[in-house]
Amino acid sequence: MRFVRRLAPAIAAAALAATLTAAPAFAEMVLNRGNQAEPSSLDPHKGTDMQSARIGYDLFEGLLTFAPDGKAIPGVAERWEISADGLTYTFFLRKDAKWSDGTPVTAEDFVFSWRRLVDPKTASDYAYFLWPVKNGEAISNGKAPLDSMGVVAKDPHTLVVTLERPTGYFLSSLIHRMTYPVSKANVEKFGPDFVKPGNMVSNGAYRMVEAVPQAYVKAVKNPHFREASTVKIDTVLYHHTDSQETELRRFRAGELDTLQMAPVTQIDWLKQNMPDVMEFYPVLGIRYLGVNMVKGPLANEPKVRLALALAVDRETLTEKVTKAGEPPKMTFIPDGIPGYQSPDLPFLKMTQAERDAMAKKLVAEAGYGPGGKPLAFEIMHATNESTRKTMVAIASMWQQKLGAKVSLNNQEWKVVLQKAGEKDYNGLVELGWIGDFPDPYTFMKLFLGSVGKMNRSGYKNADYDALLDKANATVDPAERLKLMAQAEAMLLQDAPLVVQFHATYRNLVHKHVKGWFESPMGVQPTRYLSIQK
Repeated sequence: MRFVRRLAPAIAAAALAATLTAAPAFAEMVLNRGNQAEPSSLDPHKGTDMQSARIGYDLFEGLLTFAPDGKAIPGVAERWEISADGLTYTFFLRKDAKWSDGTPVTAEDFVFSWRRLVDPKTASDYAYFLWPVKNGEAISNGKAPLDSMGVVAKDPHTLVVTLERPTGYFLSSLIHRMTYPVSKANVEKFGPDFVKPGNMVSNGAYRMVEAVPQAYVKAVKNPHFREASTVKIDTVLYHHTDSQETELRRFRAGELDTLQMAPVTQIDWLKQNMPDVMEFYPVLGIRYLGVNMVKGPLANEPKVRLALALAVDRETLTEKVTKAGEPPKMTFIPDGIPGYQSPDLPFLKMTQAERDAMAKKLVAEAGYGPGGKPLAFEIMHATNESTRKTMVAIASMWQQKLGAKVSLNNQEWKVVLQKAGEKDYNGLVELGWIGDFPDPYTFMKLFLGSVGKMNRSGYKNADYDALLDKANATVDPAERLKLMAQAEAMLLQDAPLVVQFHATYRNLVHKHVKGWFESPMGVQPTRYLSIQK
């Protein structure tokens, strides 16, 4: 029965995609995007994964938005001014910005939306995104009223934002969808049901018209979008499945035009048979294993945690298993952030043999190994063959080098995120992170003691938190990045995570899709794409 339930939506999605793409009489341009597992939420203030993000970036637009090359450009805000003290930002909104129902996008919509994000009732994992705004953090913690937030609609097209303190990354962070607006009138009318097809009003290039669980989300061109005349794709379908191998079969059959992540199990075959569709490139991201620091066998074992991080042979992992050109690095902050230098720690310069020797020594010192306590724990990971293959390889390394007994626990992606947020796993959880904006803080914040569910390890270190606060209050950019590097060094030595490698995207794109580009944050808005068959 389970097989039938999961297969039926996929068949329905395939049939729908085939019907849409086989209708040249209407001259409709349709894009079928493989979007991996089902998104965690279509609420733009709640979806925490890239599956949600890719849909959200098509449906909504913020003060800033993505350019065709992935960089930040003006969106709803046509320009802005920043006060000399760095505390006040004044955004001037475009007068032609409209919602998909034809009503104007106003500064009051942003006030409503930003208050909604930090409102404890919303329970957004991303509320901390607006903590730099005056009283944002206090509101999230229930210590200040909503209307005390430092965001004011001076008039329908002027938004004034006051910060708690100068925050160098604040402007660049506004490219992230969590800062995007929702329609105040729409949310007040439908409440939580505003996310449903037929109810949702959006201000991006597309509007949602259908959502079938475990199958697809369908969106069509928004005629009220301010640049609708430049949008070529009429309909976009985001197809969802937990299996990357199933996605690849559908891609080869012509049912999907693009895939976000080719399965690692098929990289060699793709290189030999379909190299012209492979778009593999580094992104501002990492794959890592979060360690449960709240409970479980590794919570109080700093030497064992560091040993696990040291014993992962990243070169073997990326060359023999994943094979997608991932940088085999142990550092937490990926390359590509201007001016940032990784910390200078001795074990980062070691050979793998030297790291293995240090790992064995640390495990013995902690009382494990021959003659000591048995070392046993679990890795929770998402249900797909590519991730399973990688986890098997890492578990094998730990077993052979450290004598660890590692069990694998595969779950649907939504379950992984939920359990990770609740710290409901016995050892480690496999996760990834793509930078929200090009700054080290977009990674460092994941281990702040104050960010709740987004800190999926439950790591708490007052010195680490204080160092990040000091860095963000530092006006000198170079000095700020030095402090960030000190914080990264602290994190790598405490080891509440095990970095697998820095990330690449394994896009597959049929040649009839035009306008695809290498995005540092893995976002290719459909508004810039077209199909030429």
